[in-house]
Amino acid sequence: MCGCDYGDVLMRSKNYVVLPDDKDPKYFGIFTKNRSFYRTFFPLLIIVVLQQLAALMVNMVDNIMLGRYTELALSGATLVNQLQFMLQQIAAGIGMGIVVLASQYWGQRRLEPIRKIISVGVRFGLIIGIVFTVLSFLFPVQILSIFTDDALVVEEGVRYLRIICWTYVVFSISNSLMYSLQSVETAMIGTVMSISTIFINFCCNYCLIYGRFGFPEMGIRGAATATLISRIVELIIILTYVFRIDKKLKMKPVDFLSFEKDYVRDYIIIATPVTLSGLLWGVAQAAQTAVLGHISATVIAANSIAIVIFQIFAVVGMSCANVASVVTGKTIGQGRFELVKSYAKTMQVIFIIIGLISGALLFLCKDLIVDFYTISDETKSLALSFITVLSITTIGTCYEYPVESGIISGGGLTKYPAVVDNLFMWLFTVPSAFLSAFVFHFPPIITFCFLKADQFLKCIPNAITVNRYHWVRILTRED
Repeated sequence: MCGCDYGDVLMRSKNYVVLPDDKDPKYFGIFTKNRSFYRTFFPLLIIVVLQQLAALMVNMVDNIMLGRYTELALSGATLVNQLQFMLQQIAAGIGMGIVVLASQYWGQRRLEPIRKIISVGVRFGLIIGIVFTVLSFLFPVQILSIFTDDALVVEEGVRYLRIICWTYVVFSISNSLMYSLQSVETAMIGTVMSISTIFINFCCNYCLIYGRFGFPEMGIRGAATATLISRIVELIIILTYVFRIDKKLKMKPVDFLSFEKDYVRDYIIIATPVTLSGLLWGVAQAAQTAVLGHISATVIAANSIAIVIFQIFAVVGMSCANVASVVTGKTIGQGRFELVKSYAKTMQVIFIIIGLISGALLFLCKDLIVDFYTISDETKSLALSFITVLSITTIGTCYEYPVESGIISGGGLTKYPAVVDNLFMWLFTVPSAFLSAFVFHFPPIITFCFLKADQFLKCIPNAITVNRYHWVRILTRED
């Protein structure tokens, strides 16, 4: 292992590392005194936040503009977005597989293995995108009927899905490439790409949804067409950067044709748990929407509004997972194991602070943002109630998610998030919400509380696990 010179201080069993019990005040305390951490963490966090925020704003633009068109169009698009969310979770798992492996090689500045890992990840992303496109195009009614029995909402959703499904392949490729660049601390291009998408999507939405400047009034189909155009532009931008501008990886199209079974095996071992976790998490979120969707169309619309607004305000905490994974993996790759404990403690405190700020801002701004929507008073009142609950659970989300999917997963133990997320989701969240809605017939706000309670409950096992440091793994191969 490059850079490892601690002799007997480090004990290994296969790829497991026992960290040195170093009490040097240079490394330990609430905040690390190693300045290189802050020079890496916060600049990368700012760039990733801008990138994620821009991507979320695309969804919010669709959400608001369709909400101002008709509530039925908003509900239809919301159903389709559950499928998109499931794809995003799987694609995130594929991308995290790239990050976890590539960041350790990046710590050693070994570029050839990184290129091979990226090649494998992009191909897996392409396969997933094709599967989602084919299923969505062939069985749109059957898929959307899972989420609601409202025929009008399903009909509107099908009109949206018939077009939006073509974005799935494009998104899967560009998403894998964005994660690839993050693994080597190149994230600005993702921000540029996402910001350009906002402007394109907004302009196309305005023209195609409402029929402005001589364009036909397409309603929900116009929103789908605008998103398709935006995704294609995204892919063109990132491919141009990867092949023509990037000076770190210097990848060529031929690199994506290479196949080395050792790196494929490594990638599958690391990426499979987080990808399956993403799939099951996406299914679980779809199940949550199905629970709410079978209550009423009003609940669907209110939930859509609340979730989109929550994602905007929680974006910093969620982005911390990507950054923590890169920082942790890079540090392990460098062999600087004495810094891992210090960095983990510092990041946990940062996550909690971000959670408190995000939750407070969400609560204070909820009325102002919801007023942008043209919706019924009942939907507005319910959306505000949902957002109030989310302003509290945001604190837990901003801690538990980056701890398990950032620090622990980035350290090499990718199986952990898969186990914890799905145990809580399938043994507590979905069953309790189902009982609340269909057996005890509690009000929607009570059911919503059951759906979000796991965001606090998962903090307990995550806090215990991350501070035991059994998650540190050496994943790189020797030259």
